Amino acid sequence: MNSLRMLKIARNGYIIISLLFCAVGVWMYSRPVRAAELICILVGILFILSGTIKMIGYFSKDFYCLAFQFDFAFGILMAAVGVIIITRRSILQDLIFSIFGLMILADSLFKIQICMDARRFGLDTLWWKIMIIALVTGVLGTLLMIVPFDGASVMMQVGGISFIAEGLLNLFVALFTVRILEAGSGRYSGPQYS
Repeated sequence: MNSLRMLKIARNGYIIISLLFCAVGVWMYSRPVRAAELICILVGILFILSGTIKMIGYFSKDFYCLAFQFDFAFGILMAAVGVIIITRRSILQDLIFSIFGLMILADSLFKIQICMDARRFGLDTLWWKIMIIALVTGVLGTLLMIVPFDGASVMMQVGGISFIAEGLLNLFVALFTVRILEAGSGRYSGPQYS
């Protein structure tokens, strides 16, 4: 598979996974009781898919080399956590939100570093927008780990909001930092910045 095709698969996969994170977050927020019954299986699958896309992205040739620079190790970790969540869901039921929070916090910290690199690249109109979303996402991930909310429904709703923020963060990174160099033209596809 050539590098350009791999990059397109990674970018499109990143966008789809980001939208799935948002959809799962909306579902968790709006249907907390039903979500509690299925959350381990659904999120385990989502983590496995996300980890796989992250690993594909790492091996692609992004023009800026920003979006996927940390995704090989984090993709393996995410996929492994997804498998553990699915296979050990009865044991992890009480820890599931701490695990979600830790993964969301870790991803937001990597995105903060991407923002700093984007600033060095001269993407001044972009980096601070992603930084704000990354900071909000990191705070939500931390809340999931350390703040015990009253009742499973409230916890599920906070988890839903966290998933929406994680999805938006990854969507912004995929849309605004991944540049696909068109073969032979020297041009890249994606939004133009002034």
